[in-house]
Amino acid sequence: QFLLPLLIEKMDSDLQSAKLDSLQTLTACCAIYGQKELQEFLPSLWSSLRREVFQTASEKVEAECLAALYALSACLSRSVLSSDTEDLLDSFLSSILQDCRHHLCEPDMKLVWPSAKLLQAAAGASLRAYHRVSHSVLPLLLEQYTKHSQSSQRRTILEMLLGFLELQQKWGHVEEDESTLLSLRAPVCSVVFSALTDPSVQLQLVGIRALTVLGSLQGFLSPSDLELVVDHLLRLTLHEEDSQSSKAAMEAAGSLAPIYPKVFSGRMVPRLEEELQADFSSSEREEESSQDHSSLRQRCLQALAAVSTHTSIVRETVPVLLQHLRKVQKGSEAGSTQDLVSVCQSLHRVALQCQQDVEGCWYYHQTVVPCLLAVAVQAAMQESTQPLLGRALLEEEVLAAMVPVISAATTHLSPELAAQSVSHVVPLFLDGEVSFLPQNSFPCSFQPFEDGECLEAQRRLVALLMAFVCSLPRNVAIPQQERLLRELLALSCSCNCPFTATTAAKCFAGLVNKHPAGKGAGQDAMGPCQGTGRGMAQPVPFVSPGQQLDEILQLAVDRMEPGLVEGPRRTQALTLLLWVTKALVLRYHPLSSHLTDKLLGLLSDAELGPAAADGFSLLMAESPDVLHKGCHADVRIMFRQRFFTDNVPKLVQGFYGAGPDVKANYLKGLSHVLNHLPKPVLVTELPTLLSLLLEALSCSDRVVQLSTLSCLQPLLLEAPQIMSLHVDTLVTKFLNLTSSPTMAVRIAALRCAHALTSLPVTVLLPYKARVIRALAKPLDDKKRLVRKEAVAARGEW
Repeated sequence: QFLLPLLIEKMDSDLQSAKLDSLQTLTACCAIYGQKELQEFLPSLWSSLRREVFQTASEKVEAECLAALYALSACLSRSVLSSDTEDLLDSFLSSILQDCRHHLCEPDMKLVWPSAKLLQAAAGASLRAYHRVSHSVLPLLLEQYTKHSQSSQRRTILEMLLGFLELQQKWGHVEEDESTLLSLRAPVCSVVFSALTDPSVQLQLVGIRALTVLGSLQGFLSPSDLELVVDHLLRLTLHEEDSQSSKAAMEAAGSLAPIYPKVFSGRMVPRLEEELQADFSSSEREEESSQDHSSLRQRCLQALAAVSTHTSIVRETVPVLLQHLRKVQKGSEAGSTQDLVSVCQSLHRVALQCQQDVEGCWYYHQTVVPCLLAVAVQAAMQESTQPLLGRALLEEEVLAAMVPVISAATTHLSPELAAQSVSHVVPLFLDGEVSFLPQNSFPCSFQPFEDGECLEAQRRLVALLMAFVCSLPRNVAIPQQERLLRELLALSCSCNCPFTATTAAKCFAGLVNKHPAGKGAGQDAMGPCQGTGRGMAQPVPFVSPGQQLDEILQLAVDRMEPGLVEGPRRTQALTLLLWVTKALVLRYHPLSSHLTDKLLGLLSDAELGPAAADGFSLLMAESPDVLHKGCHADVRIMFRQRFFTDNVPKLVQGFYGAGPDVKANYLKGLSHVLNHLPKPVLVTELPTLLSLLLEALSCSDRVVQLSTLSCLQPLLLEAPQIMSLHVDTLVTKFLNLTSSPTMAVRIAALRCAHALTSLPVTVLLPYKARVIRALAKPLDDKKRLVRKEAVAARGEW
């Protein structure tokens, strides 16, 4: 009786902090007090809360008011009623309805949103409160929607209605006897469906959200309503001009499909298949594939993927997507490459959506992976006999799109099922064993690891082998692994095609990373080379997995080192060196330091130096297709910090000892390492490295400039004290780079100039006039993105 009057008084204060404190205290009180303590003060509390929401200019105060109103309603909802006591919740909600309801009907709609927020806060506290408020408000909102004809007004009303529908979601199933919503099913559906056909995109988007909520209320939509829902979603997905509405309709279909799998698999999937076939046939007949056909086909493929959120639907959509893939492969139209990529993107999305379901994941894997391998093998064989037929499927872009499909289909397999699958795929590549592939009547044998110019197309398919074997769980044994590693090693060093050589190197590295540890792995100083030499000298009855790894790594080093020194394939040897080094750095293998030293030595090489410097980015960055945790790679914690500690001093030393023509390579390598290092670690090392970073800004190489700028920008925010000591140099360098011929460098320099303003004002004041004057020039830059950054930076100064 003393606290509540005090809180009411503080709510009326002019101090925002006092308002917030009192509202938070009231919310805390409601968790403990009962209706007996609150009864006397309810009118005053409601009056203060209402005034704050209707009049406040502060979002914080409004949010706390709504939280307090929710707490009050929840407290009154907990009260146990006896026959002779007043229902305080009912009378409290009546006063709220009396003060707010009429605002929902005002023509100017000024206080519509504050009123709706108050009503929703009170109604959301309990099912009893919801029934009381919705019984009064829902019919009124439906009536107002019909009265207003403007799309903007209808959108506001539908958004309020959506708020109440989302509250109903909290309690799940719609109860027959109590629900106001169920009695209003016909007008609610009518309003939502009318929004979906409105020309206004914004109203359509709210309608799609409302439709998704209605569909999630079990028992609300009738079978005929569900058919209408599917029809509306199909129309919006395929034929709505605005991409926002089309995308939102696809997402809504994906949300509702697991709730009504029979309706979507029986009604939506066949319609999408029909559209896809009709569109493909008509575009095949036309000489030039029009933009409209391409757009409709893209949408059909995306919609098939979006709706594949239930195993029973996946069983319907996957065959449709694979059938379309085969059709496109057989066609000879110009746009087939993009079509193949689109099918693969849709298949990838389906794979991601069914990864958590064991049954769905295995169905997907055993259906999709053999089919992709079969069409690829078919295309590769046609390339050697009829060069024009399967070429699109062998394009780098298409094979690169297939890789994540096979990878996603494999990573979540159980070890037993993965072992079953690997027993077919590896013999396919090593021995040409095609019996498990569908439609396996191929014109010649499949020999991707054999020599011969006519087999170049077959060798490109090592990308698909990489996607499969590098995604297997680590405890799955790979048949003939040593032979496979030797074949991959030979291919990566001898192949003329850069795509194939790189893929083979990545596949080799992925397998080496997961290989059981060698002798050297448990010893700090000894690499596998010495261990292998001793092991080979003595005949032993059994070769351990560790010795096998030592031997294959020794073989790799023996192949790489001469290739790096001279010959036509130095670039391939460098690529192999980079990927094997990454594989070993991730797992802390002792040979990694020997290989990293080899890479550091190449920075002074005139031909390979720039590529070796870029290789440090590959070593430190997350790889998208192999050697990451998602595909079960052996990635040790803090490997980046360890690499930094071991190699940055060598980079710095090499920079100071290098000739002027290769200094940029050391700077580039250093900036790549620093860019991928966790910022807290970098801040601690900053004092020793900052002078080198500032020197890097003077380098003419734009990659070095960009990497260094992106490294310095967060440091200005996180280490202002250290950076303040070099403000004169920083200001000069950043301003000079705002005139760089490279747009990306100009943008990065302006962002750094902006970040300088986080340094202490006393440090910046001497430079203020100079910076503002210098930043006037980029305001007239010919590129809009540069002008945008210049406006932000100059305004802050």
